[in-house]
Amino acid sequence: MDSLTQIVLGAAVGEAVLGKKVGNRAMLWGAIAGTIPDLDVVWRYLTDTITATEMHRGFSHSIIFALIAAPFFGWLVHQIKKRPDVGWTGWSKLFFWGLFTHPLLDAFTTWGTQIFWPFHWRVAFNSIFVVDPLYTLPFLICVIAAATRGRDTLSRKRTNNLGIYLSTAYLLLTVLIKFAVHHKVEASLQEQGITYTKISTRPAPLSTVLWNINVDTQDAYLIGDYSFFDSQPIVYKTFPKKRAQAQKWIETDEVQRLITISEGWYILEKEEENWVYNDLRFGLITNDENDSQFVFRYLLTDNDGSITAIEDRPKPENGKKLLIDLWQRLKGN
Repeated sequence: MDSLTQIVLGAAVGEAVLGKKVGNRAMLWGAIAGTIPDLDVVWRYLTDTITATEMHRGFSHSIIFALIAAPFFGWLVHQIKKRPDVGWTGWSKLFFWGLFTHPLLDAFTTWGTQIFWPFHWRVAFNSIFVVDPLYTLPFLICVIAAATRGRDTLSRKRTNNLGIYLSTAYLLLTVLIKFAVHHKVEASLQEQGITYTKISTRPAPLSTVLWNINVDTQDAYLIGDYSFFDSQPIVYKTFPKKRAQAQKWIETDEVQRLITISEGWYILEKEEENWVYNDLRFGLITNDENDSQFVFRYLLTDNDGSITAIEDRPKPENGKKLLIDLWQRLKGN
């Protein structure tokens, strides 16, 4: 999830653990704990693109990291604050829950987390977009309201808990919504006589009303979207796999690693003189009818048998138009 959401979650967890003893400082340290796992972005500057992508939401988002880091940060803060009534164990508990709830929340997004690192199984429920105001704003309001009340008051505890309950309930609701969308897509494919092997559904930006759909068929991927306000059948756009033309690239170790990262949802295509690896899991971004690109794509270069991948995210030329188009599509077809 986005940084603000993780800060809010960390602050609420910190308050739940130590708010009664240390007041708003518990929210501050909880917010810090909630941001620490995302420091793995440093790998972008220390290693190559593929390795950095593999390590994203890896060790720092695991149970092992929370268990190792929490006592260290707890000891560190204890040395700074010297609070006998809290002690090393109290600060360690705060940091554990701040560090651990971060990847738990991320597990509901499309990218997911390697919460069971060093095992490579990435947990991704694909039920919430990385920025979702319906999750964050009520939670933020409750945390701010709790911070304005005395640390010994029952209303402070209840207000903070309300934010946790509301956000958790919404998160679980997104899972139920995803199941409903999945069944709708299955019915749509059956009605249209489409034979498929896999379906992937995920919420579109900023909402759980509009959903993006990937369908894996023998020779092509079908990509569409569905809004709960739709009155017309789901329309799918076909993207041929063209595996034979890209076989040379597919056989390389570097591309195989990208295939693992994208969980097999990919298209390799040649654009002018360059080969591009498209990760299909995050959908398309469209500036106009003639300019659609996948959100995650990598430019591939062959340097005497060593493949280099450079991330090449399309830059929206008209963000306002994209938001308007998203809103119009959300309202139904």
